[in-house]
Amino acid sequence: MDFGIFTFGELTRDPSGNTRPAAERIDETIRLAKLADEAGLDIVGLGEHHRHDFAFSAPEIVLAAIARETKRIRLTTAVTVLSTQDPARVFEQFATLDIVSSGRAEIIAGRGVFPESFPLFGYDPANYDALFEDKLELLLQMREQPNVTWPANGADGSPAAKRAHHALRDAAIAPRPVQERLPIWRGVGGTPSSFVRAGQAGLPLFLALLSGHQHFARLVDLYRTAGAQAGHAASTLKVGTGSHFFAAPTSQEAHDTFYPHYAAYIEQNMPRPAGRFPREHFEAWAGPGGGLLVGSPAQITERILATHEALGTSRFMAQVGLGTLPFAETAASVELLATEIVPAVKKALGEN
Repeated sequence: MDFGIFTFGELTRDPSGNTRPAAERIDETIRLAKLADEAGLDIVGLGEHHRHDFAFSAPEIVLAAIARETKRIRLTTAVTVLSTQDPARVFEQFATLDIVSSGRAEIIAGRGVFPESFPLFGYDPANYDALFEDKLELLLQMREQPNVTWPANGADGSPAAKRAHHALRDAAIAPRPVQERLPIWRGVGGTPSSFVRAGQAGLPLFLALLSGHQHFARLVDLYRTAGAQAGHAASTLKVGTGSHFFAAPTSQEAHDTFYPHYAAYIEQNMPRPAGRFPREHFEAWAGPGGGLLVGSPAQITERILATHEALGTSRFMAQVGLGTLPFAETAASVELLATEIVPAVKKALGEN
């Protein structure tokens, strides 16, 4: 397994009504990525949002800044909202990031659950699915070919129908990345067709576990079955998961420290604000059947191993720094992930 962290860079108001400046949040994120790199974690990811309460509308620019401050950690999005972006621009940006970072760039492409990018960039949310599927197909074609014609001709040699993206004729897709094939993962929620399409394309799958892993075992089976039927090797059908995360030396300390900051995140920064988030809901989410990973290193290790056993995961990414949690507590939590949780998981899996 590989392990990493990701953040959406939310700008949650504190109890006094003050909001952390975007510049401060971005600076802290770069520092956190450097800490993760030095601690031996494998990957750092940044979300993409287009609202006043998030700092990253252009995560690839922040990732480029991180690239110059780090040596080995891989750099990804979590996720790139491909439905409302131009695939050519996405590929160019990440090919450039790959060059800047000496071959460390990745993309997790998703449809996104925050709707604000659709009106901002002039897209109709009614085309949510078709936009993503067509643009992902084009992005994958750009990964394979330095010059692209779109839409490609049909099986009979006639031009295919024009779809979500404007037509291209032998268009140069440049520069080319350092890596021979830029890694592209498909980020999914809970829609069965998304799992099937990821398998059919042979793409690695990134799954946000906002509830317990038991809810996703059937969907991951659909993914692997579709991939096998499409002729893809089992080794290419990778599953990564991400969870809201906070670790502290003891479970009680973790729960008591994290709850007010996490409640502020749930109440303010979710796509549809949930209203007041009481402590009993927090405790239920953090329980054995929930998706919230908060507790001692031993407890979190056990939960990660249970998810690995159920879903056959090869990647875990912790969503960190949620809400109003101060940087010092976030950094300490990431240190516990790197120095206690990851070694314990790897030992249990025989990877040491």
